[in-house]
Amino acid sequence: MESLGSGGDASGRGDAPLVTRRRELDAVSRRAVLDAFGPPRAVWTPPDDPSFVGWGAAATLSADGRNRLTQLQVSADRLFAHIDADDAPQGTRPRLVGGISFHDAHQPDPPWTGFDSARFVLPQLQLTWTDDSAWLTANAVGPDDPAAVDDRVEDALAEIEDATPSGRISEPPGVTSRKRCPSRERWREQVRAAIDRISGGDLQKVVLAQSLSVELERELSLPDVIARLDIAYPDCQRFLVQPGDGPVFFGATPERLVSVSGRTVETVALAGSTGRGDTTEEDEWLAAELLDSKKDIHEHELVADAVRTQLSPYASSVQTGQRTVRKLPTVQHLQTPITAELDDAEHVLTLVEALHPTPAVGGLPPDAAWETIKETEAFDRGWYASPVGWFDAAGDGAFAVGIRSAVAEADRATLFAGAGIVADSDPDREWDEVQLKYGPMLDALE
Repeated sequence: MESLGSGGDASGRGDAPLVTRRRELDAVSRRAVLDAFGPPRAVWTPPDDPSFVGWGAAATLSADGRNRLTQLQVSADRLFAHIDADDAPQGTRPRLVGGISFHDAHQPDPPWTGFDSARFVLPQLQLTWTDDSAWLTANAVGPDDPAAVDDRVEDALAEIEDATPSGRISEPPGVTSRKRCPSRERWREQVRAAIDRISGGDLQKVVLAQSLSVELERELSLPDVIARLDIAYPDCQRFLVQPGDGPVFFGATPERLVSVSGRTVETVALAGSTGRGDTTEEDEWLAAELLDSKKDIHEHELVADAVRTQLSPYASSVQTGQRTVRKLPTVQHLQTPITAELDDAEHVLTLVEALHPTPAVGGLPPDAAWETIKETEAFDRGWYASPVGWFDAAGDGAFAVGIRSAVAEADRATLFAGAGIVADSDPDREWDEVQLKYGPMLDALE
């Protein structure tokens, strides 16, 4: 495995060519591929763009500290400086996939073993599904013989053709025990303390999170848990990152952080929540109440205004769409699409750095919210509520916010969810909202 350190090449091969070869193939089951090939691996399945699975590591980039995304960009530019590639669709080009931690001072301690402060992998093999076909891409950094990459493609094709799903999608493994952090009473104290800060003028909003650690009856099957999320949450971004033989971070997030294609930027403001109704009438009543809720509209507009402000230094224009209700199986959100045209071409990592953390997962003002979160929460967020995604040699890419997510290993998992606290928040209502947000991961596990 080629290992590229932040801002430098640990192997001394930064000028080595990146050799990429591709083949088109017949339809293949992603579940079968996930079952056949081991870590490191990644899954990216957006609702309206090509999806891909990557496995193996042709190169690994990592960085830490306040300048971690700048360091990653420098390392990536070196990696992509010399590409020996055949012709194929744009979506099959080599890409780095991974993410960063919520706090830049994160340490990869359990349950986040292997999840550095920032870590991206160039897969050895990448399988991409476009509208009407599938493509296998093989990558190698500085191979002794470029023809060996062609051989790798052919060998992988043979393995993929032999891969078949192992029967029907299994039932969820089941949950035998749960441990919450914080307790309900401690949560009330945290929310009240945050409201006091808001009343004192230090804060406008802060997002406080909870963790839920569970023990499972059986070991988790990654192909099956992703298959269940695909069925239940087709309109969300499904993702999986497993950097090594240990834990895996996965989820079905409704929140796009940013996507960049050329000079076009797309993002969304997502904040303000309510539950789903037991009947159509109740559901519509809850949606109407959400659209008319002063508390939720205030929280939502804080997020939308901040996103527009964060994009404006880079954009010739920023356009805001209509605020609507986003309906998910267990929760409804206020959402507003936001698009921008850039003045100049910008790397997607530059915009990730400008936007993270959004007020939807951090708060306002950012520094005061950041400090409140670090002082209040009794667990490490790790990669929860952080940017997860991919980018290519052109600096194009797509990132989601890693919410509705869990980190798991063997028969244990830790789930995360949070709620935005503003001046008129009620601690018990916010507690109930967090429980709703555990729904996607709990449904996939029990």
